[in-house]
Amino acid sequence: MKVYLDIVGCRLNQSEIERMARQFRAAGHEVVPKAESADLVVVNTCTVTSRAASDSRGKLRKFARAGVERIVATGCWATLQPEQAAGFPHVTQVIANEQKDRLVAQVLGLPETDIEQEPLAREPLPGVRRRTRAFIKVQDGCNNRCTFCVTTLARGSGRSRPVGEVIEDIHSALAGGTKEIVLTGVHLGSWGREWGGHLRDLVQAILKDTDTPRLRLSSLEPWDLQADFFALWENERLCQHLHLPLQSGCVSTLRRMARKTTPESFRDLVAAARECMPEVAITTDVIAGFPGESEREFAESLEFVREIGFAGGHAFTYSPRPGTAAAHMPLQIGAPVKKARNAAFRAVFSEGARVYRSHFTGRELSVLWESLTRLDEQGWQMEGLSGNDLRVVATSLEPLWNQITTVHLHSDLGGKLAGSITGLV
Repeated sequence: MKVYLDIVGCRLNQSEIERMARQFRAAGHEVVPKAESADLVVVNTCTVTSRAASDSRGKLRKFARAGVERIVATGCWATLQPEQAAGFPHVTQVIANEQKDRLVAQVLGLPETDIEQEPLAREPLPGVRRRTRAFIKVQDGCNNRCTFCVTTLARGSGRSRPVGEVIEDIHSALAGGTKEIVLTGVHLGSWGREWGGHLRDLVQAILKDTDTPRLRLSSLEPWDLQADFFALWENERLCQHLHLPLQSGCVSTLRRMARKTTPESFRDLVAAARECMPEVAITTDVIAGFPGESEREFAESLEFVREIGFAGGHAFTYSPRPGTAAAHMPLQIGAPVKKARNAAFRAVFSEGARVYRSHFTGRELSVLWESLTRLDEQGWQMEGLSGNDLRVVATSLEPLWNQITTVHLHSDLGGKLAGSITGLV
């Protein structure tokens, strides 16, 4: 059987479909690059914003129109709206998040013990999902109750995967040629809390027991970290990039969001990180137009974002999610105001990213090449990612996909740095 896998949303969803791909292959099936040639499509949906929910529905419609006769819906939107998901044309199964780890066995009608009995090397997904980096799920669920977030409803309580399972997944990914491991989770910083552990323990174990060239951490809630955590970055295999979701730079808005941080504590955390890693890329998320956000509160938040000097960030326009406390709060903000505030945040992030990039012009960084395009007699146009999250382009006479090289950066193309390859790492 030919299987096509697709996602809407986060790196965790990407990690999950990579695992599904490995399980389908272990069971003797083929993962294909296009839905049109598939006998089965699995869509790992998202509902973190109204746009993500709409995109999830759009995927289901698209694949039905493409003539796929068997579609399986899973993920957060399908978990919260199972009846609606089941009503889409050609959707034959809806599998909730709590059953997702057993999805392949359920779809194939096999005992779970028959799936992936032998470890298989990770093979990049074909087509647009082909990636050099392997996203490894180490944690799921969340015990926080941020008033805007529907993920807790869709993913359930926090739970961590044992160190041994994570290490096994990483060894499989490395055997498949992966050069960068990305640790993912709904609440990554809570890993190990059930047994008194800490994310620090997992990172140390990975660095000790695997030879991954690069290890990157995805989003980390600021209240999970202490200043001594950043000492881990003495190991050069850890990518110097921290994504610390802020959501608002205003103390009163943060209280309405039920966030366990303040602008003051966030400022101190960033200072501690930069003391250990002066050139670390720190990125963030903010929400524009949270209920009750006055002009003064918005201005306070915008100024704090400007003060921190992020290397980039994502601005999300607030959308009420059913079942969350914020959806019922008074003083909901109108769409034009939310749109304007989002644009203001994006402008600050764009300038912060430009300033951060400017520090590296004329210098060398190591880059993992993630995509390439043939340029005929000129060789190959390549694009990749540095350890500190900078997008880099260069040309090469040889295709260097999934290779790490040193690059001399010589110009800013606006969002990306152009460079010349100086050698393999």
